[in-house]
Amino acid sequence: MSKSVYGYIGDLWSRPNDGEMKQAYKQHLVEFRKAENFCRIERPTRLDRARKLGYKAKQGYVLVRAKVRKGSLRKHAIKKGRRAARMGITKITVGKNLQWIAEERTNKRYPNLEVLNSYWVGQDGKQNFYEVILVDPLHPVIKADPKINWICSHKHKGRVYRGLTSAGKRARGLHKKGIGAEKIRPSIRANKRRAK
Repeated sequence: MSKSVYGYIGDLWSRPNDGEMKQAYKQHLVEFRKAENFCRIERPTRLDRARKLGYKAKQGYVLVRAKVRKGSLRKHAIKKGRRAARMGITKITVGKNLQWIAEERTNKRYPNLEVLNSYWVGQDGKQNFYEVILVDPLHPVIKADPKINWICSHKHKGRVYRGLTSAGKRARGLHKKGIGAEKIRPSIRANKRRAK
């Protein structure tokens, strides 16, 4: 059975630092570093991922490349009066993944749009780069499309802040089912409340 174009693109992006993709990937990173933190782009860098996550080349869809610095929380060092080793400066992480943080910051920058999904496009020593797919819920083309007009409902307003995108669900543990995942539904907090 022959592969589609998206299959070949996916193969190249599975190992971007090797083979034919290596030079192009390095060039991408140079451009990504020079650009702003939130840079609107015309077309997706990874067409296969964008299409898989719901992107269509039509009016009402917007693509933004977001830049997020790597690492955990930064806390000020303790100057005097107590032992620093026990005060929790290092190894403190957020309960969100960087992709979810990138989506939230992008939505904050474009408040009239809703985040549909996002995907990884690169990383260097300091930053991760993601492309975020946004949808305009008030656009007539979106309202007329039965496959995406669910996002026009008021129930989906601010969906990224409630962890309803794929990255948000992954951070909340909702990509797991069955043994070991009994206490994460409907959410971790709600499950604790129910146990009382």
